[in-house]
Parts: sequence; structure tokens; C-alpha cells
Amino acid sequence: MTKKVAIALALVMLAIVAWGLLVEGGPTSIIINGHELTGPLKGAIGVAGLIVASIALFCAAILLVFVFAGVGLFVLGCMVFLGLILAGFAFPFLLLLLIPLAIVWVFIALIRQGS
Repeated sequence: MTKKVAIALALVMLAIVAWGLLVEGGPTSIIINGHELTGPLKGAIGVAGLIVASIALFCAAILLVFVFAGVGLFVLGCMVFLGLILAGFAFPFLLLLLIPLAIVWVFIALIRQGS
């Protein structure tokens, strides 16, 4: 199912690219050294520019995935810490229960680490 959708979207994208490059309806023109580009190589040069732009956008997308993942982890950690502080302020009576549980947790961790 996923492969069929991917192939269909790739074909739609190629159809849009072909329509944009071959149909002369748009106001976009390629100008090199002050002269408008015409002739049979106009489409090839347009496709080359499209390939370079798509590679650049793909590299930027990969970079942004890592940046947003790192920032997202930092934000998630800050929200968890803030949630713990707010829970401590909202339910101070739980502190009496959490201190003995923390001591038991540390004790069990030390016993398991030794064996």
C-alpha cells in the first residue's frame, strides 16, 4: 500500500514538473547574461536547476530533522522537570511518601548492582 502511494505521488510530482517546464503559460523565464533562454536545452537547464534545488532542500530537511529532534528533546526534558516541580508544589503531602520510596529504590538498586 505504501509503495503504491509513493509511486503515485512520484508520478504526480513528475507530471507537475513536466507541466511546469514544457507548458509556456507561466511568467517564469530563465535569463542568462541578460538574454532569455530559448531552444531545446531550456527544459534540460530547468530540470538541472530543479535537481540542484531539490538536493539542497533535501539536505536542509535532514539538518532540520536533527535540529528539531535535539531542540525537542531539550524542550521535553524542561517540561518534565517543570512538571515535577509543579507536582511538588501542588501535592506537598506526597513528599512524605516519596522520600521513603526513594530510599528503598536506592537500596534495591545497590543490591542489584552488587549481584
